[in-house]
Amino acid sequence: HTLSLHDALPIFKIAPQQLEFLVFRGHALQNLRRFEEALASFDRVAELNPNFPGVHFNRGMALSYLRRYDAATASLGQALAAEPGNPDILIARGNTLRALGRRTEALADYDTVLKQYPTWPELLFNRGIVLIDLARFDEARATFEQALKIKPDYPNALNGLGTVDYFLGRFTEAIGHFDRALALDPNLAEAHNNRGLAQHRLRVYDEALASFGRALTLKPDHAEAWNNWGLTLKELGQSVRALECFNRTLAINPQHVDALNGRAGILENMRRVDEALADLNAALKIKPDYVHALYNRASLQWGKLRIAGPALEDLKRVIQLQPDYPYARGDMLHLKMFVADWDDVDQEKQRIDDGVNAGERVVQPFIYQALSDLPAALQACAKIHATDRFPGAAIPMKRAAARVRKIRLGYVCGEFREHTTSHLTVGLFESHDRDKFEVIAFDNGRDDGGPMRRRLENAFDKIIPIAALSSHDAAKCIADHDIDILINLNGYYGLSRMDVFALRPAPIQVNYLGFPGTLGADYIDYIVADRDVIPEDQERYYTEKVVILPGCYQVNDAKRVTPALGATRAEFGLPDDAFVFCNFSESYKLTPKTFESWMRILREAPGSVLWQLQTSSTLFADNLRREAQNRGVDPKRLFFASFLPHQEHLRRTVWGDLFLDTLPCNAHSTASDVLWMGLPVITCRGKGFAGRVAASLLNAVGLSELATENAAAFEAKALELWRSPDALRTMRQKLLHARDSAPLFDTLATTRDLEAAYTIMAERLQRGDPIQRFDVDGSRH
Repeated sequence: HTLSLHDALPIFKIAPQQLEFLVFRGHALQNLRRFEEALASFDRVAELNPNFPGVHFNRGMALSYLRRYDAATASLGQALAAEPGNPDILIARGNTLRALGRRTEALADYDTVLKQYPTWPELLFNRGIVLIDLARFDEARATFEQALKIKPDYPNALNGLGTVDYFLGRFTEAIGHFDRALALDPNLAEAHNNRGLAQHRLRVYDEALASFGRALTLKPDHAEAWNNWGLTLKELGQSVRALECFNRTLAINPQHVDALNGRAGILENMRRVDEALADLNAALKIKPDYVHALYNRASLQWGKLRIAGPALEDLKRVIQLQPDYPYARGDMLHLKMFVADWDDVDQEKQRIDDGVNAGERVVQPFIYQALSDLPAALQACAKIHATDRFPGAAIPMKRAAARVRKIRLGYVCGEFREHTTSHLTVGLFESHDRDKFEVIAFDNGRDDGGPMRRRLENAFDKIIPIAALSSHDAAKCIADHDIDILINLNGYYGLSRMDVFALRPAPIQVNYLGFPGTLGADYIDYIVADRDVIPEDQERYYTEKVVILPGCYQVNDAKRVTPALGATRAEFGLPDDAFVFCNFSESYKLTPKTFESWMRILREAPGSVLWQLQTSSTLFADNLRREAQNRGVDPKRLFFASFLPHQEHLRRTVWGDLFLDTLPCNAHSTASDVLWMGLPVITCRGKGFAGRVAASLLNAVGLSELATENAAAFEAKALELWRSPDALRTMRQKLLHARDSAPLFDTLATTRDLEAAYTIMAERLQRGDPIQRFDVDGSRH
C-alpha cells in the first residue's frame, strides 16, 4: 500500500494476461496523465474480454482525456448497453456529447440522472453549463440558483451565474459573481479565466491579463486561459506575445479551433498569409461549421489573395449557418459586386437596407456607400458600426499647459506611401505654413521605400509609426506629442485607426478626405466638406459638425508628374476607330442600374465601345460580358484594362474619349486623375456625399455642365458628346489648361482654406466655445 504509482507499474507488467492487473495499470497510467498508454491497457482488456465489467467505461474515459470524443461517446454507449441507467456513465457520456456540440443529447443524459438524484449540485452545474451552450440563459440561471440553494457555498455555481451574465452582456454583474466564487475558492482557475473574459469585454485589459495569469499559475495547462490571454494581447497590438500564447494553447490542445483562428489573424497581420490560411483550413477541418474561421478565411482569400470564388462560397456558408453573423451579408454582397455576380442583388440589397433600418450589424459603412444613396441610412449604418466596433472611451491624457505657439496638426493614415491618398495629399503636407503649424504624421502603415515615401518624409516635421502599437499606446503617443487637431485620413477606409480616435487623444478630431461620409462617432468633432458634397439641408445626417470650404473639399497635388504619352490604342488592345466610353473605378462601384444606363448609351451609339478597369478576378469580365449580351449589346464591345502602376495607368487614360461615372458611389481620386490627364468625366449627382464628389470636382475645373441630375440627362449628355467630337475636343483642351489654373489643382489655395478651418477650430477651443458648424471665408487668407 505504500508503493508509488511509478513503483507499481513494473509489478502490473508481471502478468499482462490478468485483466485486473491491466485495469489497475490503466488507472495508474491515467493518474499519471499517460493517457495513450492507459488506453492501450484498456484496449487489451476489451480485446481479451469485451464483457469485462467497466472496460468500455474505462476506455471511454481514456478516450475523453485524449479529446477523441466521437470514439469516447461510442465506448460509453457500449458501457450503457451493459449497465442501463448507470449515473456515472450517463454523466460521462453527457460530457463527451457536449464536447461534440451535441448539446441536446448531453442535456438528456444529465436530466436522466437528475430524475434519480435531483439534489446533486455538481450535476446541476453540468446541466447549467450545457443550457448556456444552448443559449437558454433563463433556465441556466435557474439551474445554478437551484444548486446554490442545495449548497450555498458552491463556487462553481456562482461561476456559472457569472457566465450567464457574461453571455447576456452584463459584464460588471458577471465579475461580481466571479469575485464571490473566488472568495470561496481562490484557486478556482475557471473563475479567474472567466473573470478575465469579462474584464476584456469591459476593455480593462491589464486586469484581464492579470486574471488569465492567475488562472495559468493555478493550472498551467489551462488551454482556454492561454487562448484568452493571446486574444487580449492581440487586442493590445502585442502580436509576438499573442502568437506565443496561441502556440502554447495549441501545444496543449492541437485541435483548439479558437487558437487556430486567433493565430491565423496574427499571422495574416504579419503577412505570413500562407501560414494563416493553413491555420484556418486546419480549424475548419476540425470543425467544418466554425463560422468565425469561415468568415476570416473569406476575408483572407479575397483581401489578401484576391481569390473570389472560394471566398464567396465561405461567406454564403457563414450566412447559411448564422444569418445574423455581423457584417457577413454586406461582405457577401460587396464581393458579388466586385465580380459582377448580380443574381439576387436587389433582394440582398433590400435585406441589408432592412437590417440597417432595424439597427443591425449587417454591413460595414465603407461597403454601404456603394449600395445606398440615402444620407439618413448611411448615417445609421455608420452609427451602428462605430458603437459596435469603436465605442468612445476617452482615457485620461496628460496635456501640456496652454501656451502661445504654433498649432500642432497630427495626420493619422495607413497609406503614407505609394497610394492614392498620398497622391492627393502630399502637396498639402508640403504647403502647410510652418510659421503657423507643426505637422506630424502618425503612420499606421509601412515604409515601402519608394519615392513617394521619401517625399512624404521631407514634407512632414516628423513621421511616427503606430501600426505596431495598441490602441492605448498609440493614443498615448499622440497625446504625448500634444496634438491640437488630429485629422483622420482613413475613417472606415484602408488601414484605419478608429480605435485610437475612440480614446480621444486630441482635443479636436477631424474627419477628412479618406471616407466620404459621416463616421457616426461623437468623438469626431468635424467633417471637412464643400457645399457640393454636403448641401445645407443634409447637414443633419452628419454626426460631426460640418465645415464648408469655399472651393472643392478635395486637395490635389499640383506637382504631380504627368507621364509621357507616346502609346497607341493598339498597345492597350483598343480599336483605333471606335469611340471609347470608359471607367477606371474599382468594380464594386458598378451596379446593375448603372450598367443598364451604360448599355442604353452603347445601343444608341454604334461604333462605340466600353473600356472598364478590371481589378478583381476574371469572373468580373466574364459576368459583365454576359450581362451585356442580356441587354442586347455585343460582348465584343467590352474591353478590360488590367491593373497597372499609377504612372502607367495615367498614361493609358488619354485613349478614352469620355469617362462614364458610377452611382451611388462616384469616382473620387480616379476622377481627379483622369481630369488631370484631360479626359472629360460625366456624372450623375447623387444624394449622399460619395455620390456627389464628381460634381464637386467638375465644378472646380469649370465643367459643371457635365454633372447631370438623373439617368436620362446623364445618357442624353453622353450621347450629345458622342455626336460632337469638336465639343469634346474643346473640353479636353480646357482640362489640360486647367492644370495650371483650375481651383481643383491649386494645392496652395486648398491648403490655405484648410489652414483657415484649422485655425478657427483652434481659436474656438482656446475660447472654450462649443463645437459648431461653420463656413470658411475664402478671403480670410
